[in-house]
Parts: sequence; structure tokens; C-alpha cells
Amino acid sequence: MTSQLRHLPQIDTLLQQPHVASLVATYSHDEVRRALRETLDQLRRDIQGGGVVGLPDFASEPFAHRIADRIKAARQPNLRPVINATGIIIHTNLGRARLAPEALQAMDQIAARPSNLELNLKTGKRGSRYDHAEALICQLTGAEAALIVNNCAAAVVLALMGTAAGRKVIASRGELIEIGGSFRLPDVIAQSGAELKEVGATNKTRLSDYADAVDEDTAVLLKSHTSNFRIVGFTSAPSRNDLAQLAAERDLILMEDLGSGVLIDLAPFGLRDEPVVADILKAGVDLVMFSGDKLLGGPQAGIIAGRADIIAGLRKHPLLRALRIDKLSLAALEATLRLYLPPHDPLARVPVLRALSQPLAEVEARAQRLAGSLAAVKGVDVEVMASAAYVGGGSLPQQDLDSFSVVVASAALPAETLADRLRAGVVPIVGRIHQGKLWLDMRTVTDDELPDIVAALGAIAAT
Repeated sequence: MTSQLRHLPQIDTLLQQPHVASLVATYSHDEVRRALRETLDQLRRDIQGGGVVGLPDFASEPFAHRIADRIKAARQPNLRPVINATGIIIHTNLGRARLAPEALQAMDQIAARPSNLELNLKTGKRGSRYDHAEALICQLTGAEAALIVNNCAAAVVLALMGTAAGRKVIASRGELIEIGGSFRLPDVIAQSGAELKEVGATNKTRLSDYADAVDEDTAVLLKSHTSNFRIVGFTSAPSRNDLAQLAAERDLILMEDLGSGVLIDLAPFGLRDEPVVADILKAGVDLVMFSGDKLLGGPQAGIIAGRADIIAGLRKHPLLRALRIDKLSLAALEATLRLYLPPHDPLARVPVLRALSQPLAEVEARAQRLAGSLAAVKGVDVEVMASAAYVGGGSLPQQDLDSFSVVVASAALPAETLADRLRAGVVPIVGRIHQGKLWLDMRTVTDDELPDIVAALGAIAAT
């Protein structure tokens, strides 16, 4: 070990080697020095670990290529596109909704040139960024008014802070949800400055529970759609219509944190537990808050839709500036919303909706095409298997979608190692391990991504 450590050269010595020195002309001196230091540090750790380490020829061209590869890897963006082969359509860890080409084009146009973000082109005076998509949201949901902020949690905070700060919010114990990142609704209510009044039991809450809890300090009845879990069995909850009537009788605001937010009925595809925003407002809910980047299929955004007088007050709230949506997300959201209007078919044009509504035969055909292409890759065994896909994003947790996966196995590599190498590829590919094999679900993979999967597995098999 001591002998090998002595043979590790100094960085300045390596920088004088012709092949290494030539790298400085392509990359910066600092990058080359950093890559050399990291390489030597790794060799030193390997030697000190007691393993047999074959030292490279530090003067050779292959060693210089090794340093160049390390520099190229360091130059890779941290935020990168990946292929989602998990079968989870709205995967929070993978960026949630794919955007439609129209949304990408809209973002590109607004990013490349100045825009009328806060300029009224008719009057030539200052305008509001919140006006650009409001009419579209109202048209699609039947709301009187709408307001867009940067995510749904922000929408809930703003709605509560603007209507119930210093007063009470009544919510059912069975709806005090926790969303991703350990954010809990009771904590959100506390941060808004409101006081939470819990009513009912975990599994059963009656209208009388709400009515009995109302006092002179009550401002809001809050309903939360339990989109990321289900309580089944001996359960009950008052209808939105009954809650709306109670709110109207007591001069209260009824609002609902929908979480996801869908604009069309998904029941024809077997997805029956996600309420349509327009139906919620028709039931008498005063404000509904929902996401832009889940079932709506757009960018990250939080949408507040409902009564015009309440939203007018929220527009004046000082917190709104801290929560406002940026111009690129706004452009993408407007473009996505327009795909819900005739003559467009949102099921065909919005990627999230297309993935969950795609006929099973088309998913199977994609799996067969990939399996056929992989048949020529030596050392890799593949088979097409029926599988279950999921909506994801905290939506419809108990409902799966029929799908097909390409199941990949390698005699030389365990499934976990194969998955690791696919994630480390030029185009990272994320699948799932099931029954000791790697499953690549084709409901969340597009046709144009198949060549990348073939190339990645081919490269792994060749090493």
C-alpha cells in the first residue's frame, strides 16, 4: 500500500504531461486541476482501503481521456431530462406533468423576447399578469374570477390568510391531510394566521359537527379533497351542497383544497374519484384551489377560482407578490388551458391526459416494439408483461391503470445494478424493480424515447 501511494504523482507534474496539458486548451486550467485532484484522491482512497489497485499510466492518452470524461461529467447540468419508465404518470420526483408542445413553444417565445406581462396593450398603461389566463380559467370552470400563484400550497395559504387570519377555520379531522415533504394542513392553517377548529371523527363527520362548531369568530369552512389516501368502510361526510347551504346561512366562506384539479371527467377511463373543478363550484363552493402541474397537465402553478368578491380581496393582499407566478409558467399555463377549448381534444393534446387515456393495445404495441429492438442486444433478456400504472402526484391512490412493461434481466448484472447504470446514462432512464427484475412501463414512455432505451441498454451490455 505504501509503495503504491508513493507512486501517485503530484498534480503539477501531471499538468506537464503533454496529453494532460493539451486538455487545458479545451477546458480551463482549474477544471483540469480539479479533475486530476479528484482522480488522485479516489486512487488514494482505493489504495488505503486495502484493495489491489492498478495504477494508470499517467503519461498516456487513455489517462488524459479519463480526466476529460470526468470534466465532461462535471459539466453536465444538475437538472436533466430523464425517461420515466416507472408507470407513474405524474411522478413528483420526476417533475410531474409533461408539457404539451404548445406550452413549450409559448415559453420559448416569452423567454426570447420582451412581453406584455404587466402592460395593457390597449391602454399603454400598467396591466396585471393575473389577467392573461383568468378568462380562460373562468370559461373552463364556470368561476366568477380566478387568481394564479406559484403552487397549490401557496394558493391555500393566500386564500386562508386573506379570508380567515385571526379567525377560525373549521375542518373535518378526516381531511387534515399531509402532502409531500411532510407539509401538513394544520401547519398551513397555522401559518396563515387562522385558528383551526377540528370537527368530527377520522372516519365520520356530520353536517351537525360543522354547524355546532360555528361561532362569532368563524370565517371559513374548509374542505380538503383526500386525493393521496382513502378511508374506507364505516365512513360518511356531508355533501358539498349541504356545506354550501350551511356556509350561506351563517355568512361563512366555503373553500376546498382540491390538491390536483381536473377540468374534464375521467370516469370513462375508470378514474371516478377525482372531482371536476366546475362541478365543485356548481355545488356552491365559494373558492377552490388546485394545481396546474398535475391532472391539468400544465406547469407548476396554484389556481384559485370562485367568487369574484373574495378573489378581488386576495388580489390586494400584500403576500400575493411573494407568491406570484413567473412569466414562463404563466405562458405555459395559458397555452395548456387553450388545449381544452374546441377544436382541440385535450385527451389527445395534453400529455398527461393522453398517457392515462391511451388504449391498452397501443401501450402493448409500444412494449412489443421495444422488446423487438432489444432482442439484438447480447446479454440482455427481455419479455413483455402486463403491469399496473398509476396516475401519481397524489391523485387517485387506489386506482391503477392497465399497462404493459418490458421486463429486462441480465445474467451479468443484478437488477439493482442495471437500474443504477440506466440512471447514470447519458439520458437517465428510471424504471422500477419488481420480482428481482427491472420493469420499464410503457404507459409513461413515448415512442420517440424508445431508441434512447435501446442505446442505453446496448451500451451497458457492451461494457
